Amino acid sequence: MTALKVPKSLQEAVLYYSSEAVCVEFLSQLFWGGEEKSCIKCGSTTVYGLRTRPVYKCRDCKKQFSIKSGTVMQNSPLPITKWVPAIWMVVNCKNGISSCEMARALNVTQKTAWHMNHRIREAIANNSSTKLSGTVESDATYIGGLEVNRHKNKKRDAQGGSGKTIVFGAVERGGKVRSQAVEGTGIQSTENDVLTHVAIGSTLYTDEATGYRNMGYVYDHATVNHSKEEYVRGEAHTNTIENYWSLVKRALKGTYIHIEPFHLDRYLQEQGFRYDNRKDNDSGRFVAAASLLFGKRLTYAELTGKNQ
Repeated sequence: MTALKVPKSLQEAVLYYSSEAVCVEFLSQLFWGGEEKSCIKCGSTTVYGLRTRPVYKCRDCKKQFSIKSGTVMQNSPLPITKWVPAIWMVVNCKNGISSCEMARALNVTQKTAWHMNHRIREAIANNSSTKLSGTVESDATYIGGLEVNRHKNKKRDAQGGSGKTIVFGAVERGGKVRSQAVEGTGIQSTENDVLTHVAIGSTLYTDEATGYRNMGYVYDHATVNHSKEEYVRGEAHTNTIENYWSLVKRALKGTYIHIEPFHLDRYLQEQGFRYDNRKDNDSGRFVAAASLLFGKRLTYAELTGKNQ
């Protein structure tokens, strides 16, 4: 099998992957790891490609299957030549790419582009059980519209995070990030979030929020008091996670404008993927994302909650 070739820019990617056969060969190398192809139905290695269509057929079970089978692209009528630039743009546009912009770029409907975006986000979601360790910063933020922008009939008397979604985040200095929307607001909720994502014994830096007051029992914990305008004290600060929040909010406010809380976690996963792979180049992030397409599904009914 030929060596995996990866273009260096979006222009090169569009030209190189303009052939469906090239796209299929690229994904097959990622799926089978350069080894002998095997049937996804029965496991037989007597697999060959059809000349008339970009699908494979097994000589033993006689079943045909596409490289899309068992991926987020399964049952999509779109050719892979449209999926490739979509993946490239999602993982390499720093502030994200809206479904309207993608629809214009790929000549598809906005509804199709929206579904594609979410399927790609589902693929690149970090579902690893590995916890952050070493020096970790943790913080929470509010995601939602400003009270001043609400219609007068919808304004709330409460201030601060009223009507907004709380998002928990933790970042390993020089490493990866974890962020997710949460429902709880109490001390127990914060403690559970930290224990879920941060390895016990790590050095933990937070602000003075009461939810972190018991962290010293399981972490080397230090805080900075933002209410007293203390932002750095030696090695203790939360500037790294604050920087991540600025990236998240720049994408949400500048590109996506309005999102439902039901979908927020996928947008966080998208930004988290770009952050985790920030030291890689565009082609490296693209290959990393393409290798995660397999073994995941997101139907339109699941995406819109119609199957619940």
